[in-house]
Amino acid sequence: MNTRRTLVAAALSSLAFFGFAAGAQAQGEPLRVATDATFPPMEYVENGKRTGFDVELVEAIGKTLGRKIEWIDIDFKGLVPGLISKRFDMAVSAIYITDERKKVVDFTVPYYAGGLVVMVKDGNTAIKTPADINGKKVSVQVGTKSVAYTKEKFPQVQLMEVEKNQEMFNLVDIGRADAAVTGKPAAYQYVRTRGGLKVLPEQITTEEYGMAIRKDTPELTKAVNGAIEKLKADGTYAQIVAKWFSASAK
Repeated sequence: MNTRRTLVAAALSSLAFFGFAAGAQAQGEPLRVATDATFPPMEYVENGKRTGFDVELVEAIGKTLGRKIEWIDIDFKGLVPGLISKRFDMAVSAIYITDERKKVVDFTVPYYAGGLVVMVKDGNTAIKTPADINGKKVSVQVGTKSVAYTKEKFPQVQLMEVEKNQEMFNLVDIGRADAAVTGKPAAYQYVRTRGGLKVLPEQITTEEYGMAIRKDTPELTKAVNGAIEKLKADGTYAQIVAKWFSASAK
């Protein structure tokens, strides 16, 4: 009897050890995060290096979780499909939390509030409010909420869909588009750093950004939420927000 108990205890001890080792290994594994780094100030490439609010926040989350971040670059429209097909663990690229997206992926707690705004060329007096874009040529980035929302709310617009955020701004800048509908952070960043365009004061929507995670990894969603909470509690989150939005977001 004693021998049997000893063997059972040893087996349980071994299982506990291997379980702990597996957990530790999982904690140390790289966290694969996909982004479309063309959306300053959220994520973009400068001097050959990814930077931006999302990038810095995700790196801080990785440090909190004890996991190195392995970045994967992909077009925005491929973020959710790529996540579902398990090409990466998480997608972070100024992604709005929407009911449609929540049907196929999970989201972390909202980590920043943005929204859609209208941009026009500086000096444009024909478009003073969002309603004025009806009947005009409007550029939007394919795969973003701007596309469906603009079609629904402003049915008379002539929509010009482009792959990259910069292309959208360029069309307005050179006069091929009368306006652009895009996220507030990117709009103010462009105006602050490039000029030539202006943001209409009336915001179209107020939206919340979330980090997208597969539905079959709820433990990761819980861990990332915990990391965000910790970063907010220790002041790190506030420092990152102040760095990226004190001059560009209003």
